[in-house]
Amino acid sequence: MKQIGLDFIAVDSKAEEINSGNYSPLDVIRFNSINKSKSVSQNYKNEIVISADTIVVLDEKILNKPEDEQQAADYLKQLSNKTHLVFTGFNLVDTQSKKEIFDYEITKVHFRNLHKDEINFYVETYKPLDKAGAYGIQDDFGCLFIDKIEGDYYNVVGLPLVKMYENLKKM
Repeated sequence: MKQIGLDFIAVDSKAEEINSGNYSPLDVIRFNSINKSKSVSQNYKNEIVISADTIVVLDEKILNKPEDEQQAADYLKQLSNKTHLVFTGFNLVDTQSKKEIFDYEITKVHFRNLHKDEINFYVETYKPLDKAGAYGIQDDFGCLFIDKIEGDYYNVVGLPLVKMYENLKKM
């Protein structure tokens, strides 16, 4: 958000999130981003609250943030030499007018074939437990996993800046 000139503070919403269950990827990101913004916006009177939720979807299965290093390595093995989708939902709330906008972006990401040593090095060095799908496109080494993307790079980072900016202009 600094990149597009926004003055902001980051606030942990502490909101409950759903991970998958019987929900579609769109339902998950919609619920989580709206729930996060509602949790935070009640504490502000004259601000625009922006919340987001990003998930990785491989073969219709949601790969959440891994629970441990073994699951992170398993996720990366599953993603190796395949195309997956990155969904990011965001919710904007104007705490003064109560106007609210939900939107989302989907980006296709193709991983090259990953070697076991690369996966182990990444998991040990970059500690990807806080990342959906166990990788970060912005990481120094994680970026080397990706052959190509179709769509918004910033969506894969975690916030589709252009779409968010366009929606902010509507506020």
